[in-house]
Amino acid sequence: MITRRQSLLLLPAAALAPQCFAFDLGKALGAAQGLVSANSITDDEMRAQSRRMVEQMDARAPIAPANDPYARRLAALTRQCRDDQGLDLNYKVYLTKDVNAFATADGSIRFYSGLMDMMTDDEVRYVIGHEIGHVQAGHSRKRMQLALSSGALQQAAAAAGGKAGALAQSELGELFVKVVRAQHSQGNENEADDYAMQFLSRRQYDRRAAVTALEKLGKLSGGGSNWLSTHPAPRDRAQRMRNQLG
Repeated sequence: MITRRQSLLLLPAAALAPQCFAFDLGKALGAAQGLVSANSITDDEMRAQSRRMVEQMDARAPIAPANDPYARRLAALTRQCRDDQGLDLNYKVYLTKDVNAFATADGSIRFYSGLMDMMTDDEVRYVIGHEIGHVQAGHSRKRMQLALSSGALQQAAAAAGGKAGALAQSELGELFVKVVRAQHSQGNENEADDYAMQFLSRRQYDRRAAVTALEKLGKLSGGGSNWLSTHPAPRDRAQRMRNQLG
């Protein structure tokens, strides 16, 4: 069972209280500029907004301090992984037994200690590569564009006088929750997995970790992993990675 404190951490995989971040989202959607179009959010704006979101989450999360074993382990694993093809990366560990990890558009990567407990070092690196793959492929951006172009948002903005900034905080928050909780498509998953394999190869890590990590995730029950709720079909993906290894 996920506690209320834990639920605040699950932005990509569970319902975060909308009021926690609605104000910043209003700014990101162009609060003083009328209703924004689906294509008007720039990459820089998306990264800046993502960073503010992560800062809000970090402020509420039980973050592992620098001298904590989890933090020390992740720091050691990522010492040579502080950027990826122009994307600056930063890492933290949330001390919660839930099995989850996520990356945001600004390059923030957050691991849950529950996931680290079940993963070897190279399996952790596979997860890092996979989450970076979602960012580099623009999946987060596409989700927001889809939400902005939805009829529901258009109607809500019209009811509020045509200004995105005039939308109720709960409406903006609920919109964002729907975006980040959406399950990745199989195509997105394959794309992120392929990127993870390239990530492991470029850095000369063991690519077999992609297979073993997915096999471990595939054995979990539905209630044990919020990562699985947004990253489906681990068993099928493990076989696909195994085929790539030859």
